[in-house]
Amino acid sequence: MSISEYLSPLFGRLIFGWFFLSQVAIYGGDWDATVTLMTFRGVPVAPFLLALTLLIVVFGSLMLILGFHARYGAMLLFGVTIVAAVLLHDYWQIRDNPLARQSDFELFACNIAIAGGLLLLVGQGAGPVAFDNTQGKKKK
Repeated sequence: MSISEYLSPLFGRLIFGWFFLSQVAIYGGDWDATVTLMTFRGVPVAPFLLALTLLIVVFGSLMLILGFHARYGAMLLFGVTIVAAVLLHDYWQIRDNPLARQSDFELFACNIAIAGGLLLLVGQGAGPVAFDNTQGKKKK
């Protein structure tokens, strides 16, 4: 096994974890604005769903960072990412402002690309440097 095969899954998990935890800090840190945005976008019970989402994202991120049930953590983050992309970046609804539509499409596309990376992690596993691999049973 090459050094890149050994370390790149670890660094990839750390980067995903950092990204999602930074999003928790941003959206949780500006709670009122986030709830307002969610309400504006038609999300029901926005404060409850925001709290639940932030909790799921924290747990999913920690699972990735530690490599502890990383596939489940990636699935949690995948689900949150897809739901957020569809609910909060519905560019197909924007008809009167091409610039706003393009901007929202770019955010939607970035979220879908992140979701694709998470699916790769679900399929490939946490890699060799992970708590998932400490019990003598190797999970890819």
